[in-house]
Amino acid sequence: MSLSHFSFYSAFTFSGLGLAFHRTHLISALLCLESMMLSMYIPLSIWSVENQTPSFALAPVLMLTFSACEASTGLAMLVASTRTHGSDHLHNLNLLQC
Repeated sequence: MSLSHFSFYSAFTFSGLGLAFHRTHLISALLCLESMMLSMYIPLSIWSVENQTPSFALAPVLMLTFSACEASTGLAMLVASTRTHGSDHLHNLNLLQC
């Protein structure tokens, strides 16, 4: 395993661990999800450049587009939850309450 592969795997793993263990604020969960997407985007874009495959050249652009859509949806949820509940704490967002 090369150093670049190890860095991509460790970045994804640390982002997943951050998402699993630091679940107090919605903004920290969104940042962990965004770093997971970026740690998958970089190797995908490098892979298509190294192999010089034109058929997979569109995959990093699509992944970046979906990442931007995920980030905008998450920020809209953050604004909506802050306006309705007063904070971005995840323990305040109980789905069983009316």
